[in-house]
Order: sequence, then structure tokens, then C-alpha cells
Amino acid sequence: MRVIENNSSQIQLQIDQMKQLRAEYDAKEVKYHTFSKDPSKPIPGMTLQESVSLDALTKYLKHLEDKYAEIKQVMLKKYVPVQRKADLDEEMMVTLKRRDLAENLNKELQFRHQRLQIISNALTSWVKSDMSSSFQDFVEQIQKTKDLHGDQGIIEELLEDDPGKAKEAEILLSYIERFNELMLLGEYEKAACFAAHSPRRILQNIGTVNKFKAVGKIRGKPFPLLLFFEAIFSTSHACRRPVDAELTLEGIQCGLSEKRLDLVINWVTQERLTFSEEAGDVIYDYGEQDTYNKAKCLALAQIIYTECGLHKKALLCLCKQGQIHGAMEYIQQFKDFTSDDLMDLIKLCPHTELIQCLTREWNGKPPSLSFGLAILHLFSVDMKKVGIKLLQEISKGGKGIVEHLMINDPFCSLENWQEVANICLQNGFDKLSRDIMSILRSQAGVTEISQEDDTVNLMEHVFW
Repeated sequence: MRVIENNSSQIQLQIDQMKQLRAEYDAKEVKYHTFSKDPSKPIPGMTLQESVSLDALTKYLKHLEDKYAEIKQVMLKKYVPVQRKADLDEEMMVTLKRRDLAENLNKELQFRHQRLQIISNALTSWVKSDMSSSFQDFVEQIQKTKDLHGDQGIIEELLEDDPGKAKEAEILLSYIERFNELMLLGEYEKAACFAAHSPRRILQNIGTVNKFKAVGKIRGKPFPLLLFFEAIFSTSHACRRPVDAELTLEGIQCGLSEKRLDLVINWVTQERLTFSEEAGDVIYDYGEQDTYNKAKCLALAQIIYTECGLHKKALLCLCKQGQIHGAMEYIQQFKDFTSDDLMDLIKLCPHTELIQCLTREWNGKPPSLSFGLAILHLFSVDMKKVGIKLLQEISKGGKGIVEHLMINDPFCSLENWQEVANICLQNGFDKLSRDIMSILRSQAGVTEISQEDDTVNLMEHVFW
């Protein structure tokens, strides 16, 4: 029993020692392996027979050692200690500070050089002059006349000890760099607002438009180019400075291509654009394709054409909207429409009501267009249906209406009216043809004699 007790006490002592060593090991957190393998499991990449073969195991061990050496070599080449990175960061900060100091010193020296150069030029000019005034008065005179460098305020900026004004180019450059950074990060909405608020509108140009175009459309997100135009048009209204004509045209094309006519309407009516003929043509053509919004497009195009002084196209938009009375008032307001212009108008917009208004008196003023010439023009340009419809309307009024038209038509000659009468006869308007010929004879001093009237003496005038 004593022997067993002694053995038990020795074993217990060994167990306590092992527990103490394990506790010390855990306290030091010494880890020799990042992972452990279950020895009962088969070795990856080896069969059961190879796992019990000494030669196969030796060969596999050699393979693992080579792979370990290769990985260790790669780690030495690709990775550096963390301490090395901290050292490099500290070295970079020191270098950047030295660079900033050098740049500031360089700017101050450049500023001083420009100031001294201007003063030197002014002094040379003062010496060459009669020196009747003081040097300070001479410099002030140069500043007023802006003879030096031809730049307004340059002398005042450089003679003052204020290098902040000379840093404007640096500010603009940093603004451009920030915009490019936003574009690279994919922050297109922020980039659009950033460009819209850029100083001196340096980012509101075709170059910026091309950058947004290069991005294209992004699924599930707003079109970046449209965001850009929304931003610049809204800021231009706030600053009361409309966007130039080139960007205006690009913006309208972008809005219409995205089916955002509502945006274009807002831009045009709020006077946020610089109107041009090309912009009006784009909206007009869009209305020809989109029949549902045709009336809106015609109204927008009319606004642009009127502002640009393109009265022919504005008049056409009015007529195509069915605003015939408005078109007549427009013609009376702008009296630079020729007969050829009005002939082209009825060819592009062959409304019977329009032709009737043009060929009759309007607000006590003579007709703008000859009825007879209008009929001849319609039949000559293969618009026979419109001409026949117009003749039908005239024939309903009777001979009195025809006579009134002919008397108040100073542009249509006798031969032209005879052609009109022939056209009426060829198209089944016999009575209208006879009325025209009768009116022509009466105007020429010729009286028709009825066959039933036997009391008339044809030779009576000879004896008188």
C-alpha cells in the first residue's frame, strides 16, 4: 500500500507540474501552429496505401518542404514588415511637408518677381518720360489707363501684398481635379452638381458633356448626362445667366431622347436657355414623331422661333396648332411676309380656313394674298383636293362673294382669272366659271346681251 501511495503521489506531482507548465504556456500565448489536423484522417492527396508507405511519405514530405520554401520566398518578395510601412509613412509625411514649404516659397517668389517686374517697367517708363510728376502718381496713371499688360486690375492686385488673388488659377485647377475624382468614384449626381456650381462655369462645356456621355446609361440609376443638364439649367435660372446655345441644344436633345418633355417645357418656359434655330428645329421634329405631344412641341418651338426672330417658322407653328386668328394677327404685326412666303405657308399647312383668311380683308386691311393666285398655286403643286374644297366654299357664297374677291384682288391679272375660270370649268364648277367670266367682261366695259332681248341695237353707238 505504501508503494502504491508513493507512486500515486509521484503521479499527482507530475500532473500538477504539467498543469503549471500548461498554464504558463497559455499565459505566454505561444502558438506553433496556425491550425491542427486530425491524425486519424487520411492525408490529402494520398491514397491509403501511399499513407502507409515509407517511400511515398518521404517523397510527399520532400514535396511539402519545397512548397513551404517557395511560399516563404514569395512572402519575402511580396510582403514587408508592418514596421517598414510605418517608417515609409513617416518618411512620406516629411517629404510632403518639405514639398508644401517649397511650393509656398516658390509662389511667394513668383509673386514678388511679377511685382518687381511691373515696378521696373513702370520705373523705366517714368525715367523715359519728362518726370514732371512723382513716380507714385505715374504708377497710378498706368493703373487707370491699363496700359501695362492690358489686364484690368492686374497692377492693383500685384502692387498689393495679397497673393490670394493670384491663386485663382490654383483654385480652378483643384476644382477640376475634384470633379474628375467624383467621376472616377461613380458619384455622378454629385459630379453634376459640382460642375453646375463651378466658378466661372469652367466645367459647363462640351468637354464635360462628353465625359458624361462616355459613362452611358446605368441600370437602375438616373441617366448621368440628364442629371448634368438638370443641374446646370436650374443654377442658370438662379444666377439669371442662361446656358449657352451649344449646351442648350445638347440638353434639349438629351431630354427628348429620354422622353422627358416635361423637363424641356420647364427649361424653355423659365428662360433658362439660349434659344437658337437648331433648338427649335429639334423640338419641332420631335413633335412630328410624337403625335400625342405634337401641340406642346409646336408651342415650344413657336416660343423659340419668335425669340430668335424666325417669323416664318413661328407662323407655321401657329397655323399647325390651328390658331388661324393668332396667325393673322402675327402677320399684321410683322409686316415682312412676302407673297412667296405665304404661298409656301399654305403649301406646308393647307387649311381652308387659313387660305380664306389670307385672301380676304382682315380688320379693315386688304387681303394678304391673292385668291386667284392661291388657286393657281394649289393646282400647280399637286394640291388639287385643297383647291377644289376652296372652290366649293366660294361657290356657296354666290356671285356677290366672287365679285368682291375679284375686285379687291389687285395682284391677279385678267389672264390669271381666265385660267381660274378654266380650272373651275374643268373640275365641274360651271356656274362659278361663268360668274368669273361675267365679272371679267363687266370690269372690262363689256356687257352681256341676252339672246331673248331683241330691242338692243348693236350699231346704235355708230350713229351717235
